[in-house]
Amino acid sequence: MAPRLTVFFIVEPPEYQMMACYLAASLREQFGKTVALVGYCPASKIDVVSCNVKAALTKMDCDLRSFAVEGRFDPVYPHGNKLLATLEPRDTEFSCFMDSDILCLRPNAVENIVMTDHVSLTPAASMGWGKQAVWQSIYAAVGMTMPVERIKLMKQKKGNGRIPYFSSGLFSFPEQYRTPEGKSFPQVWMDVAQILDANPEIPSKRPYLDQMSLPLAIQKSGLAWNLLPDAQHFILGGKARGEPLPTDREIFTIHYRQWPLIKELGLSAQAKQMLVKHADVKKVAPETPDLTPETKQSVKDARRAKKSLKGLSPDEKKAARAARRATAAG
Repeated sequence: MAPRLTVFFIVEPPEYQMMACYLAASLREQFGKTVALVGYCPASKIDVVSCNVKAALTKMDCDLRSFAVEGRFDPVYPHGNKLLATLEPRDTEFSCFMDSDILCLRPNAVENIVMTDHVSLTPAASMGWGKQAVWQSIYAAVGMTMPVERIKLMKQKKGNGRIPYFSSGLFSFPEQYRTPEGKSFPQVWMDVAQILDANPEIPSKRPYLDQMSLPLAIQKSGLAWNLLPDAQHFILGGKARGEPLPTDREIFTIHYRQWPLIKELGLSAQAKQMLVKHADVKKVAPETPDLTPETKQSVKDARRAKKSLKGLSPDEKKAARAARRATAAG
């Protein structure tokens, strides 16, 4: 029997709530009911999550939960939301965090993305925020020795292996694991992140604190890392933008970062089909506020005016706008 897994992600207005629905639909399509789904929203924004989003998530059997943000990072650190969500309790054997801008493309299995006593994840695409020498200061700040192992980053074309540095966009871990001190992996990760965050000598903590602290947290917790193939978390964009997906292997999951990249790869139709199938909607959009009759009429007038300018030269458009302003003033 496959281990039980919860996949969780951020559902935050405005844009991440939309992306989360496409992610949830793709998870239901490719993993079926073998995974539980949980979307987390900062407590201060839970009341403004779109009713359309809530309905879609409910249709896909995805729980929507809130978590506290205020006062937990100083200064405010939005990228830390994944860390705070990771700290929330779940009752499955494993949990897997996925960034909201991820899409699952092929039928998959829980066993492919989890491993006992390991944090399963992929190397980061790159490390543009610092040189390799910075790791000496980072490890020293936490009182840890540097790891011996070296890895190649996902988009690294040449050069020697690097000190392990991972993407926090997709990672799974054992929920019931505890250190000898009784701490879970998420608790150790938060401890390490807070130590680094408080150290003025550590550079580039915003927005890289989560990924900077991740390899140290894995080691400090007593777990090991399980490197997933990039087919399980294929990161798009960067210098490779415009290139098609690899054809020498099946890509299960893509991290698209921006919706235009989905369109460029011809995958938007698949994403929408999965949403229709599992949420029974063609798209998920925030509901529009109720408008007064006067406001509705103003909107219609503005649309007509805009339409009337089509086909005119720049000088003609300028004259038409001036005439409308004069009429309004008179």
